[in-house]
Amino acid sequence: MFRFASPIFLYLLILIPVLTVVYVLIQYGMKQKMKKFGDIELIRYLMPDVSPMRRHVKFALMMLALGLISVVLARPQYGTRNEEVKRSGIEIAIAVDVSNSMLCQDVSPSRLEKSKMIVSKLVEMFDEDKVGLVAFAGSAITLLPMTSDYVSAKMFLDQLNPETISIQGTNVAEAITRATAGFSKKKNVGRALILITDAEDNEEGAIEAAKQAKKAGVQIFVLSVGTVQGGPIQMYDGTFKKDLSGNVVTTKLNEQIGKDIAQAGGGMYIHVDQTNMAQAILEQEIGKMQKEDISASMYSAYDEQFVAVALLLFIVLVAELCIMERKNHLFKKFKLFN
Repeated sequence: MFRFASPIFLYLLILIPVLTVVYVLIQYGMKQKMKKFGDIELIRYLMPDVSPMRRHVKFALMMLALGLISVVLARPQYGTRNEEVKRSGIEIAIAVDVSNSMLCQDVSPSRLEKSKMIVSKLVEMFDEDKVGLVAFAGSAITLLPMTSDYVSAKMFLDQLNPETISIQGTNVAEAITRATAGFSKKKNVGRALILITDAEDNEEGAIEAAKQAKKAGVQIFVLSVGTVQGGPIQMYDGTFKKDLSGNVVTTKLNEQIGKDIAQAGGGMYIHVDQTNMAQAILEQEIGKMQKEDISASMYSAYDEQFVAVALLLFIVLVAELCIMERKNHLFKKFKLFN
């Protein structure tokens, strides 16, 4: 099968008829000016070294070169070939707390938006890694299973909000269990669970779930978002969340549970504040993890054919340079042009 990888460059071929019309008009104008001086044949006799045919041939070669340039830029391709591609990397599950407390703005722009920014930048640094996404509040759901489709990962990430989970709360244990179940069974593959939460109103079982994850070869990194001073929870409509008595609800970061989970999961506790320090630490630790082949695939690629066209282009350009508009007396025996 023949095709062009970048067919848009073929529009350059439009220049050939346009330049040809311009060239013909210029030649016609020159011929009319010569007629004003006298008989054209006599003038040509008086200028024996001038060769109009050489000029026409040089122009034709230049137009041919322009056409070949457009074809080279369009990258002609023919046929296919099969190649085996091996990917190596680690598997990373990202569990994001989407409970209402994550709307608190003690970390700008909010705990949830700050978390999404960190994950988005982390995904951008991935190359051959696999990523999965879990959202949790009072329960947990898998939004994206392990995949190398980073575009989809960022798309699901952008849509995260407290309405993603209907049951409110902070069920970290279920989040860890669900995320751990999403890893592959392959050996010698680095596995990381990035748990992003303020750990407020945490239900029981998180420590035990973290220990089970560690036994399964999963290293847990806890990104603790918020401040110990805390703040009110501003809802999307601009109002502040209130309790049944009408008092504004405040939320505070539970650092201790985050540290305990990280320790039980054999990973690291990282506090997220207004700086980018947490981002840098996380990227550094993820980069240290073991990387092995996690998938292999076959794909077909088209064979590039532009090399042959480029060689022909080179020959045409050399020929154009070698042909002079005036006759060369060294080759006067060869009657190639009139």
